[in-house]
Amino acid sequence: MRTSMVPTVVALLALLAVTALAGCASVQPWEKQNLSKPAMTFDRDRLEAGYTEHIYSSREAASGGSGIGGGGCGCN
Repeated sequence: MRTSMVPTVVALLALLAVTALAGCASVQPWEKQNLSKPAMTFDRDRLEAGYTEHIYSSREAASGGSGIGGGGCGCN
């Protein structure tokens, strides 16, 4: 049983190593312009992101760290 398990473990570790190394990439300076396009941002709509941040800070009853002043009541 042990001898049949060794190739499976080796194959699994090799697959894990290949998967982990496939995510590593270096970006050249002239390629960074493609990553800074608006389509590559997490928040496409700034107004909606502002509303979402305001609602989050009001519900958490705390603010800070994102440039929003005031208390947690939401009545800034």
